[in-house]
Amino acid sequence: MRRRSAALVTAAVLGATLAGCSEQPAAPAGRPAPDTSPTSVTPTPLVPAGKAPTESFAVGVRQVKLNRDGTRPLPVTLWYPAAGAAGGAVERSAPAADGRFPVVLFSHGLTARPEDYQVLLTRWAAAGFVVAAPRFPHTSRGTDGNALDVLNQPADVSYVLTRVLALGEKAGDPLRGRLDPERVAATGHSAGGVTTIGLFTAGRDARLDAGIVFSGTALGVGTAFAGTVAPQLFVHGEADEVVSYAAGKAVFDAVPWPKAMLSLPKGDHGRALLGDGKALGVVADTTVEFLRWTLYGDPAAKERLPVDAAKGGVATLDDRL
Repeated sequence: MRRRSAALVTAAVLGATLAGCSEQPAAPAGRPAPDTSPTSVTPTPLVPAGKAPTESFAVGVRQVKLNRDGTRPLPVTLWYPAAGAAGGAVERSAPAADGRFPVVLFSHGLTARPEDYQVLLTRWAAAGFVVAAPRFPHTSRGTDGNALDVLNQPADVSYVLTRVLALGEKAGDPLRGRLDPERVAATGHSAGGVTTIGLFTAGRDARLDAGIVFSGTALGVGTAFAGTVAPQLFVHGEADEVVSYAAGKAVFDAVPWPKAMLSLPKGDHGRALLGDGKALGVVADTTVEFLRWTLYGDPAAKERLPVDAAKGGVATLDDRL
């Protein structure tokens, strides 16, 4: 009875907190098992120094149908660097560009879908990242909208990561040889931000090298960050009407690793991600540089990050990287 009551309370609070997530404008090989003890944090990130691509890529897109345990359908949208001239429309099933690219997982908000975030996610792909965005079985648009199911989503994302990385080894797959399993980040918005935080706390996935949390809260997943160092970037609107800025800042303060928080003084819960205005440009440029630094190990990207964050005066950056 106590467990049931706690679950009902959690569901109610999650539902109330995350109801506006999608508001739109009008241990694999080579990685140790996670150690959750307080002394488990190591002093340096896993990714060695390197250089990110300087050119932009064309972007391809494809769908992969996955299902965890046969009961959790997880169709995944993959955006990836494609062969051909950059700057054109996204091309379905386009040939992949040459190279091995880091993988970035993205978790959508409550009642949203991956395609709602296409403007941002295709910018990541054009910069040299393979973006894998699952559609969750109970929190995407058109489902039962069960907010409590967010607590099952970190395990969904880990499953998706395993299956997506397998494509890089699968004979005949267009992404064979194109994925770098040693350079992986998790990102997500609102309920997807909760999911992302969970991947570094209670559901720590040891394969993850970095995280980006958009408008997220630790409700249900806690702030017991564990395992090897994984730098974190938080993006939050100070006028967020769904997940308070204070809630996001509290999680940021709890992170024991290199971290930064991009704050949008006039930002609400989602329009900076779902639109294509000045704020999205700053968010996109700043997150690209963060991913270049954390996944390619590019020190020049780290130096550019605060410069991009300051463009247009639409955001401020608390930089502790």
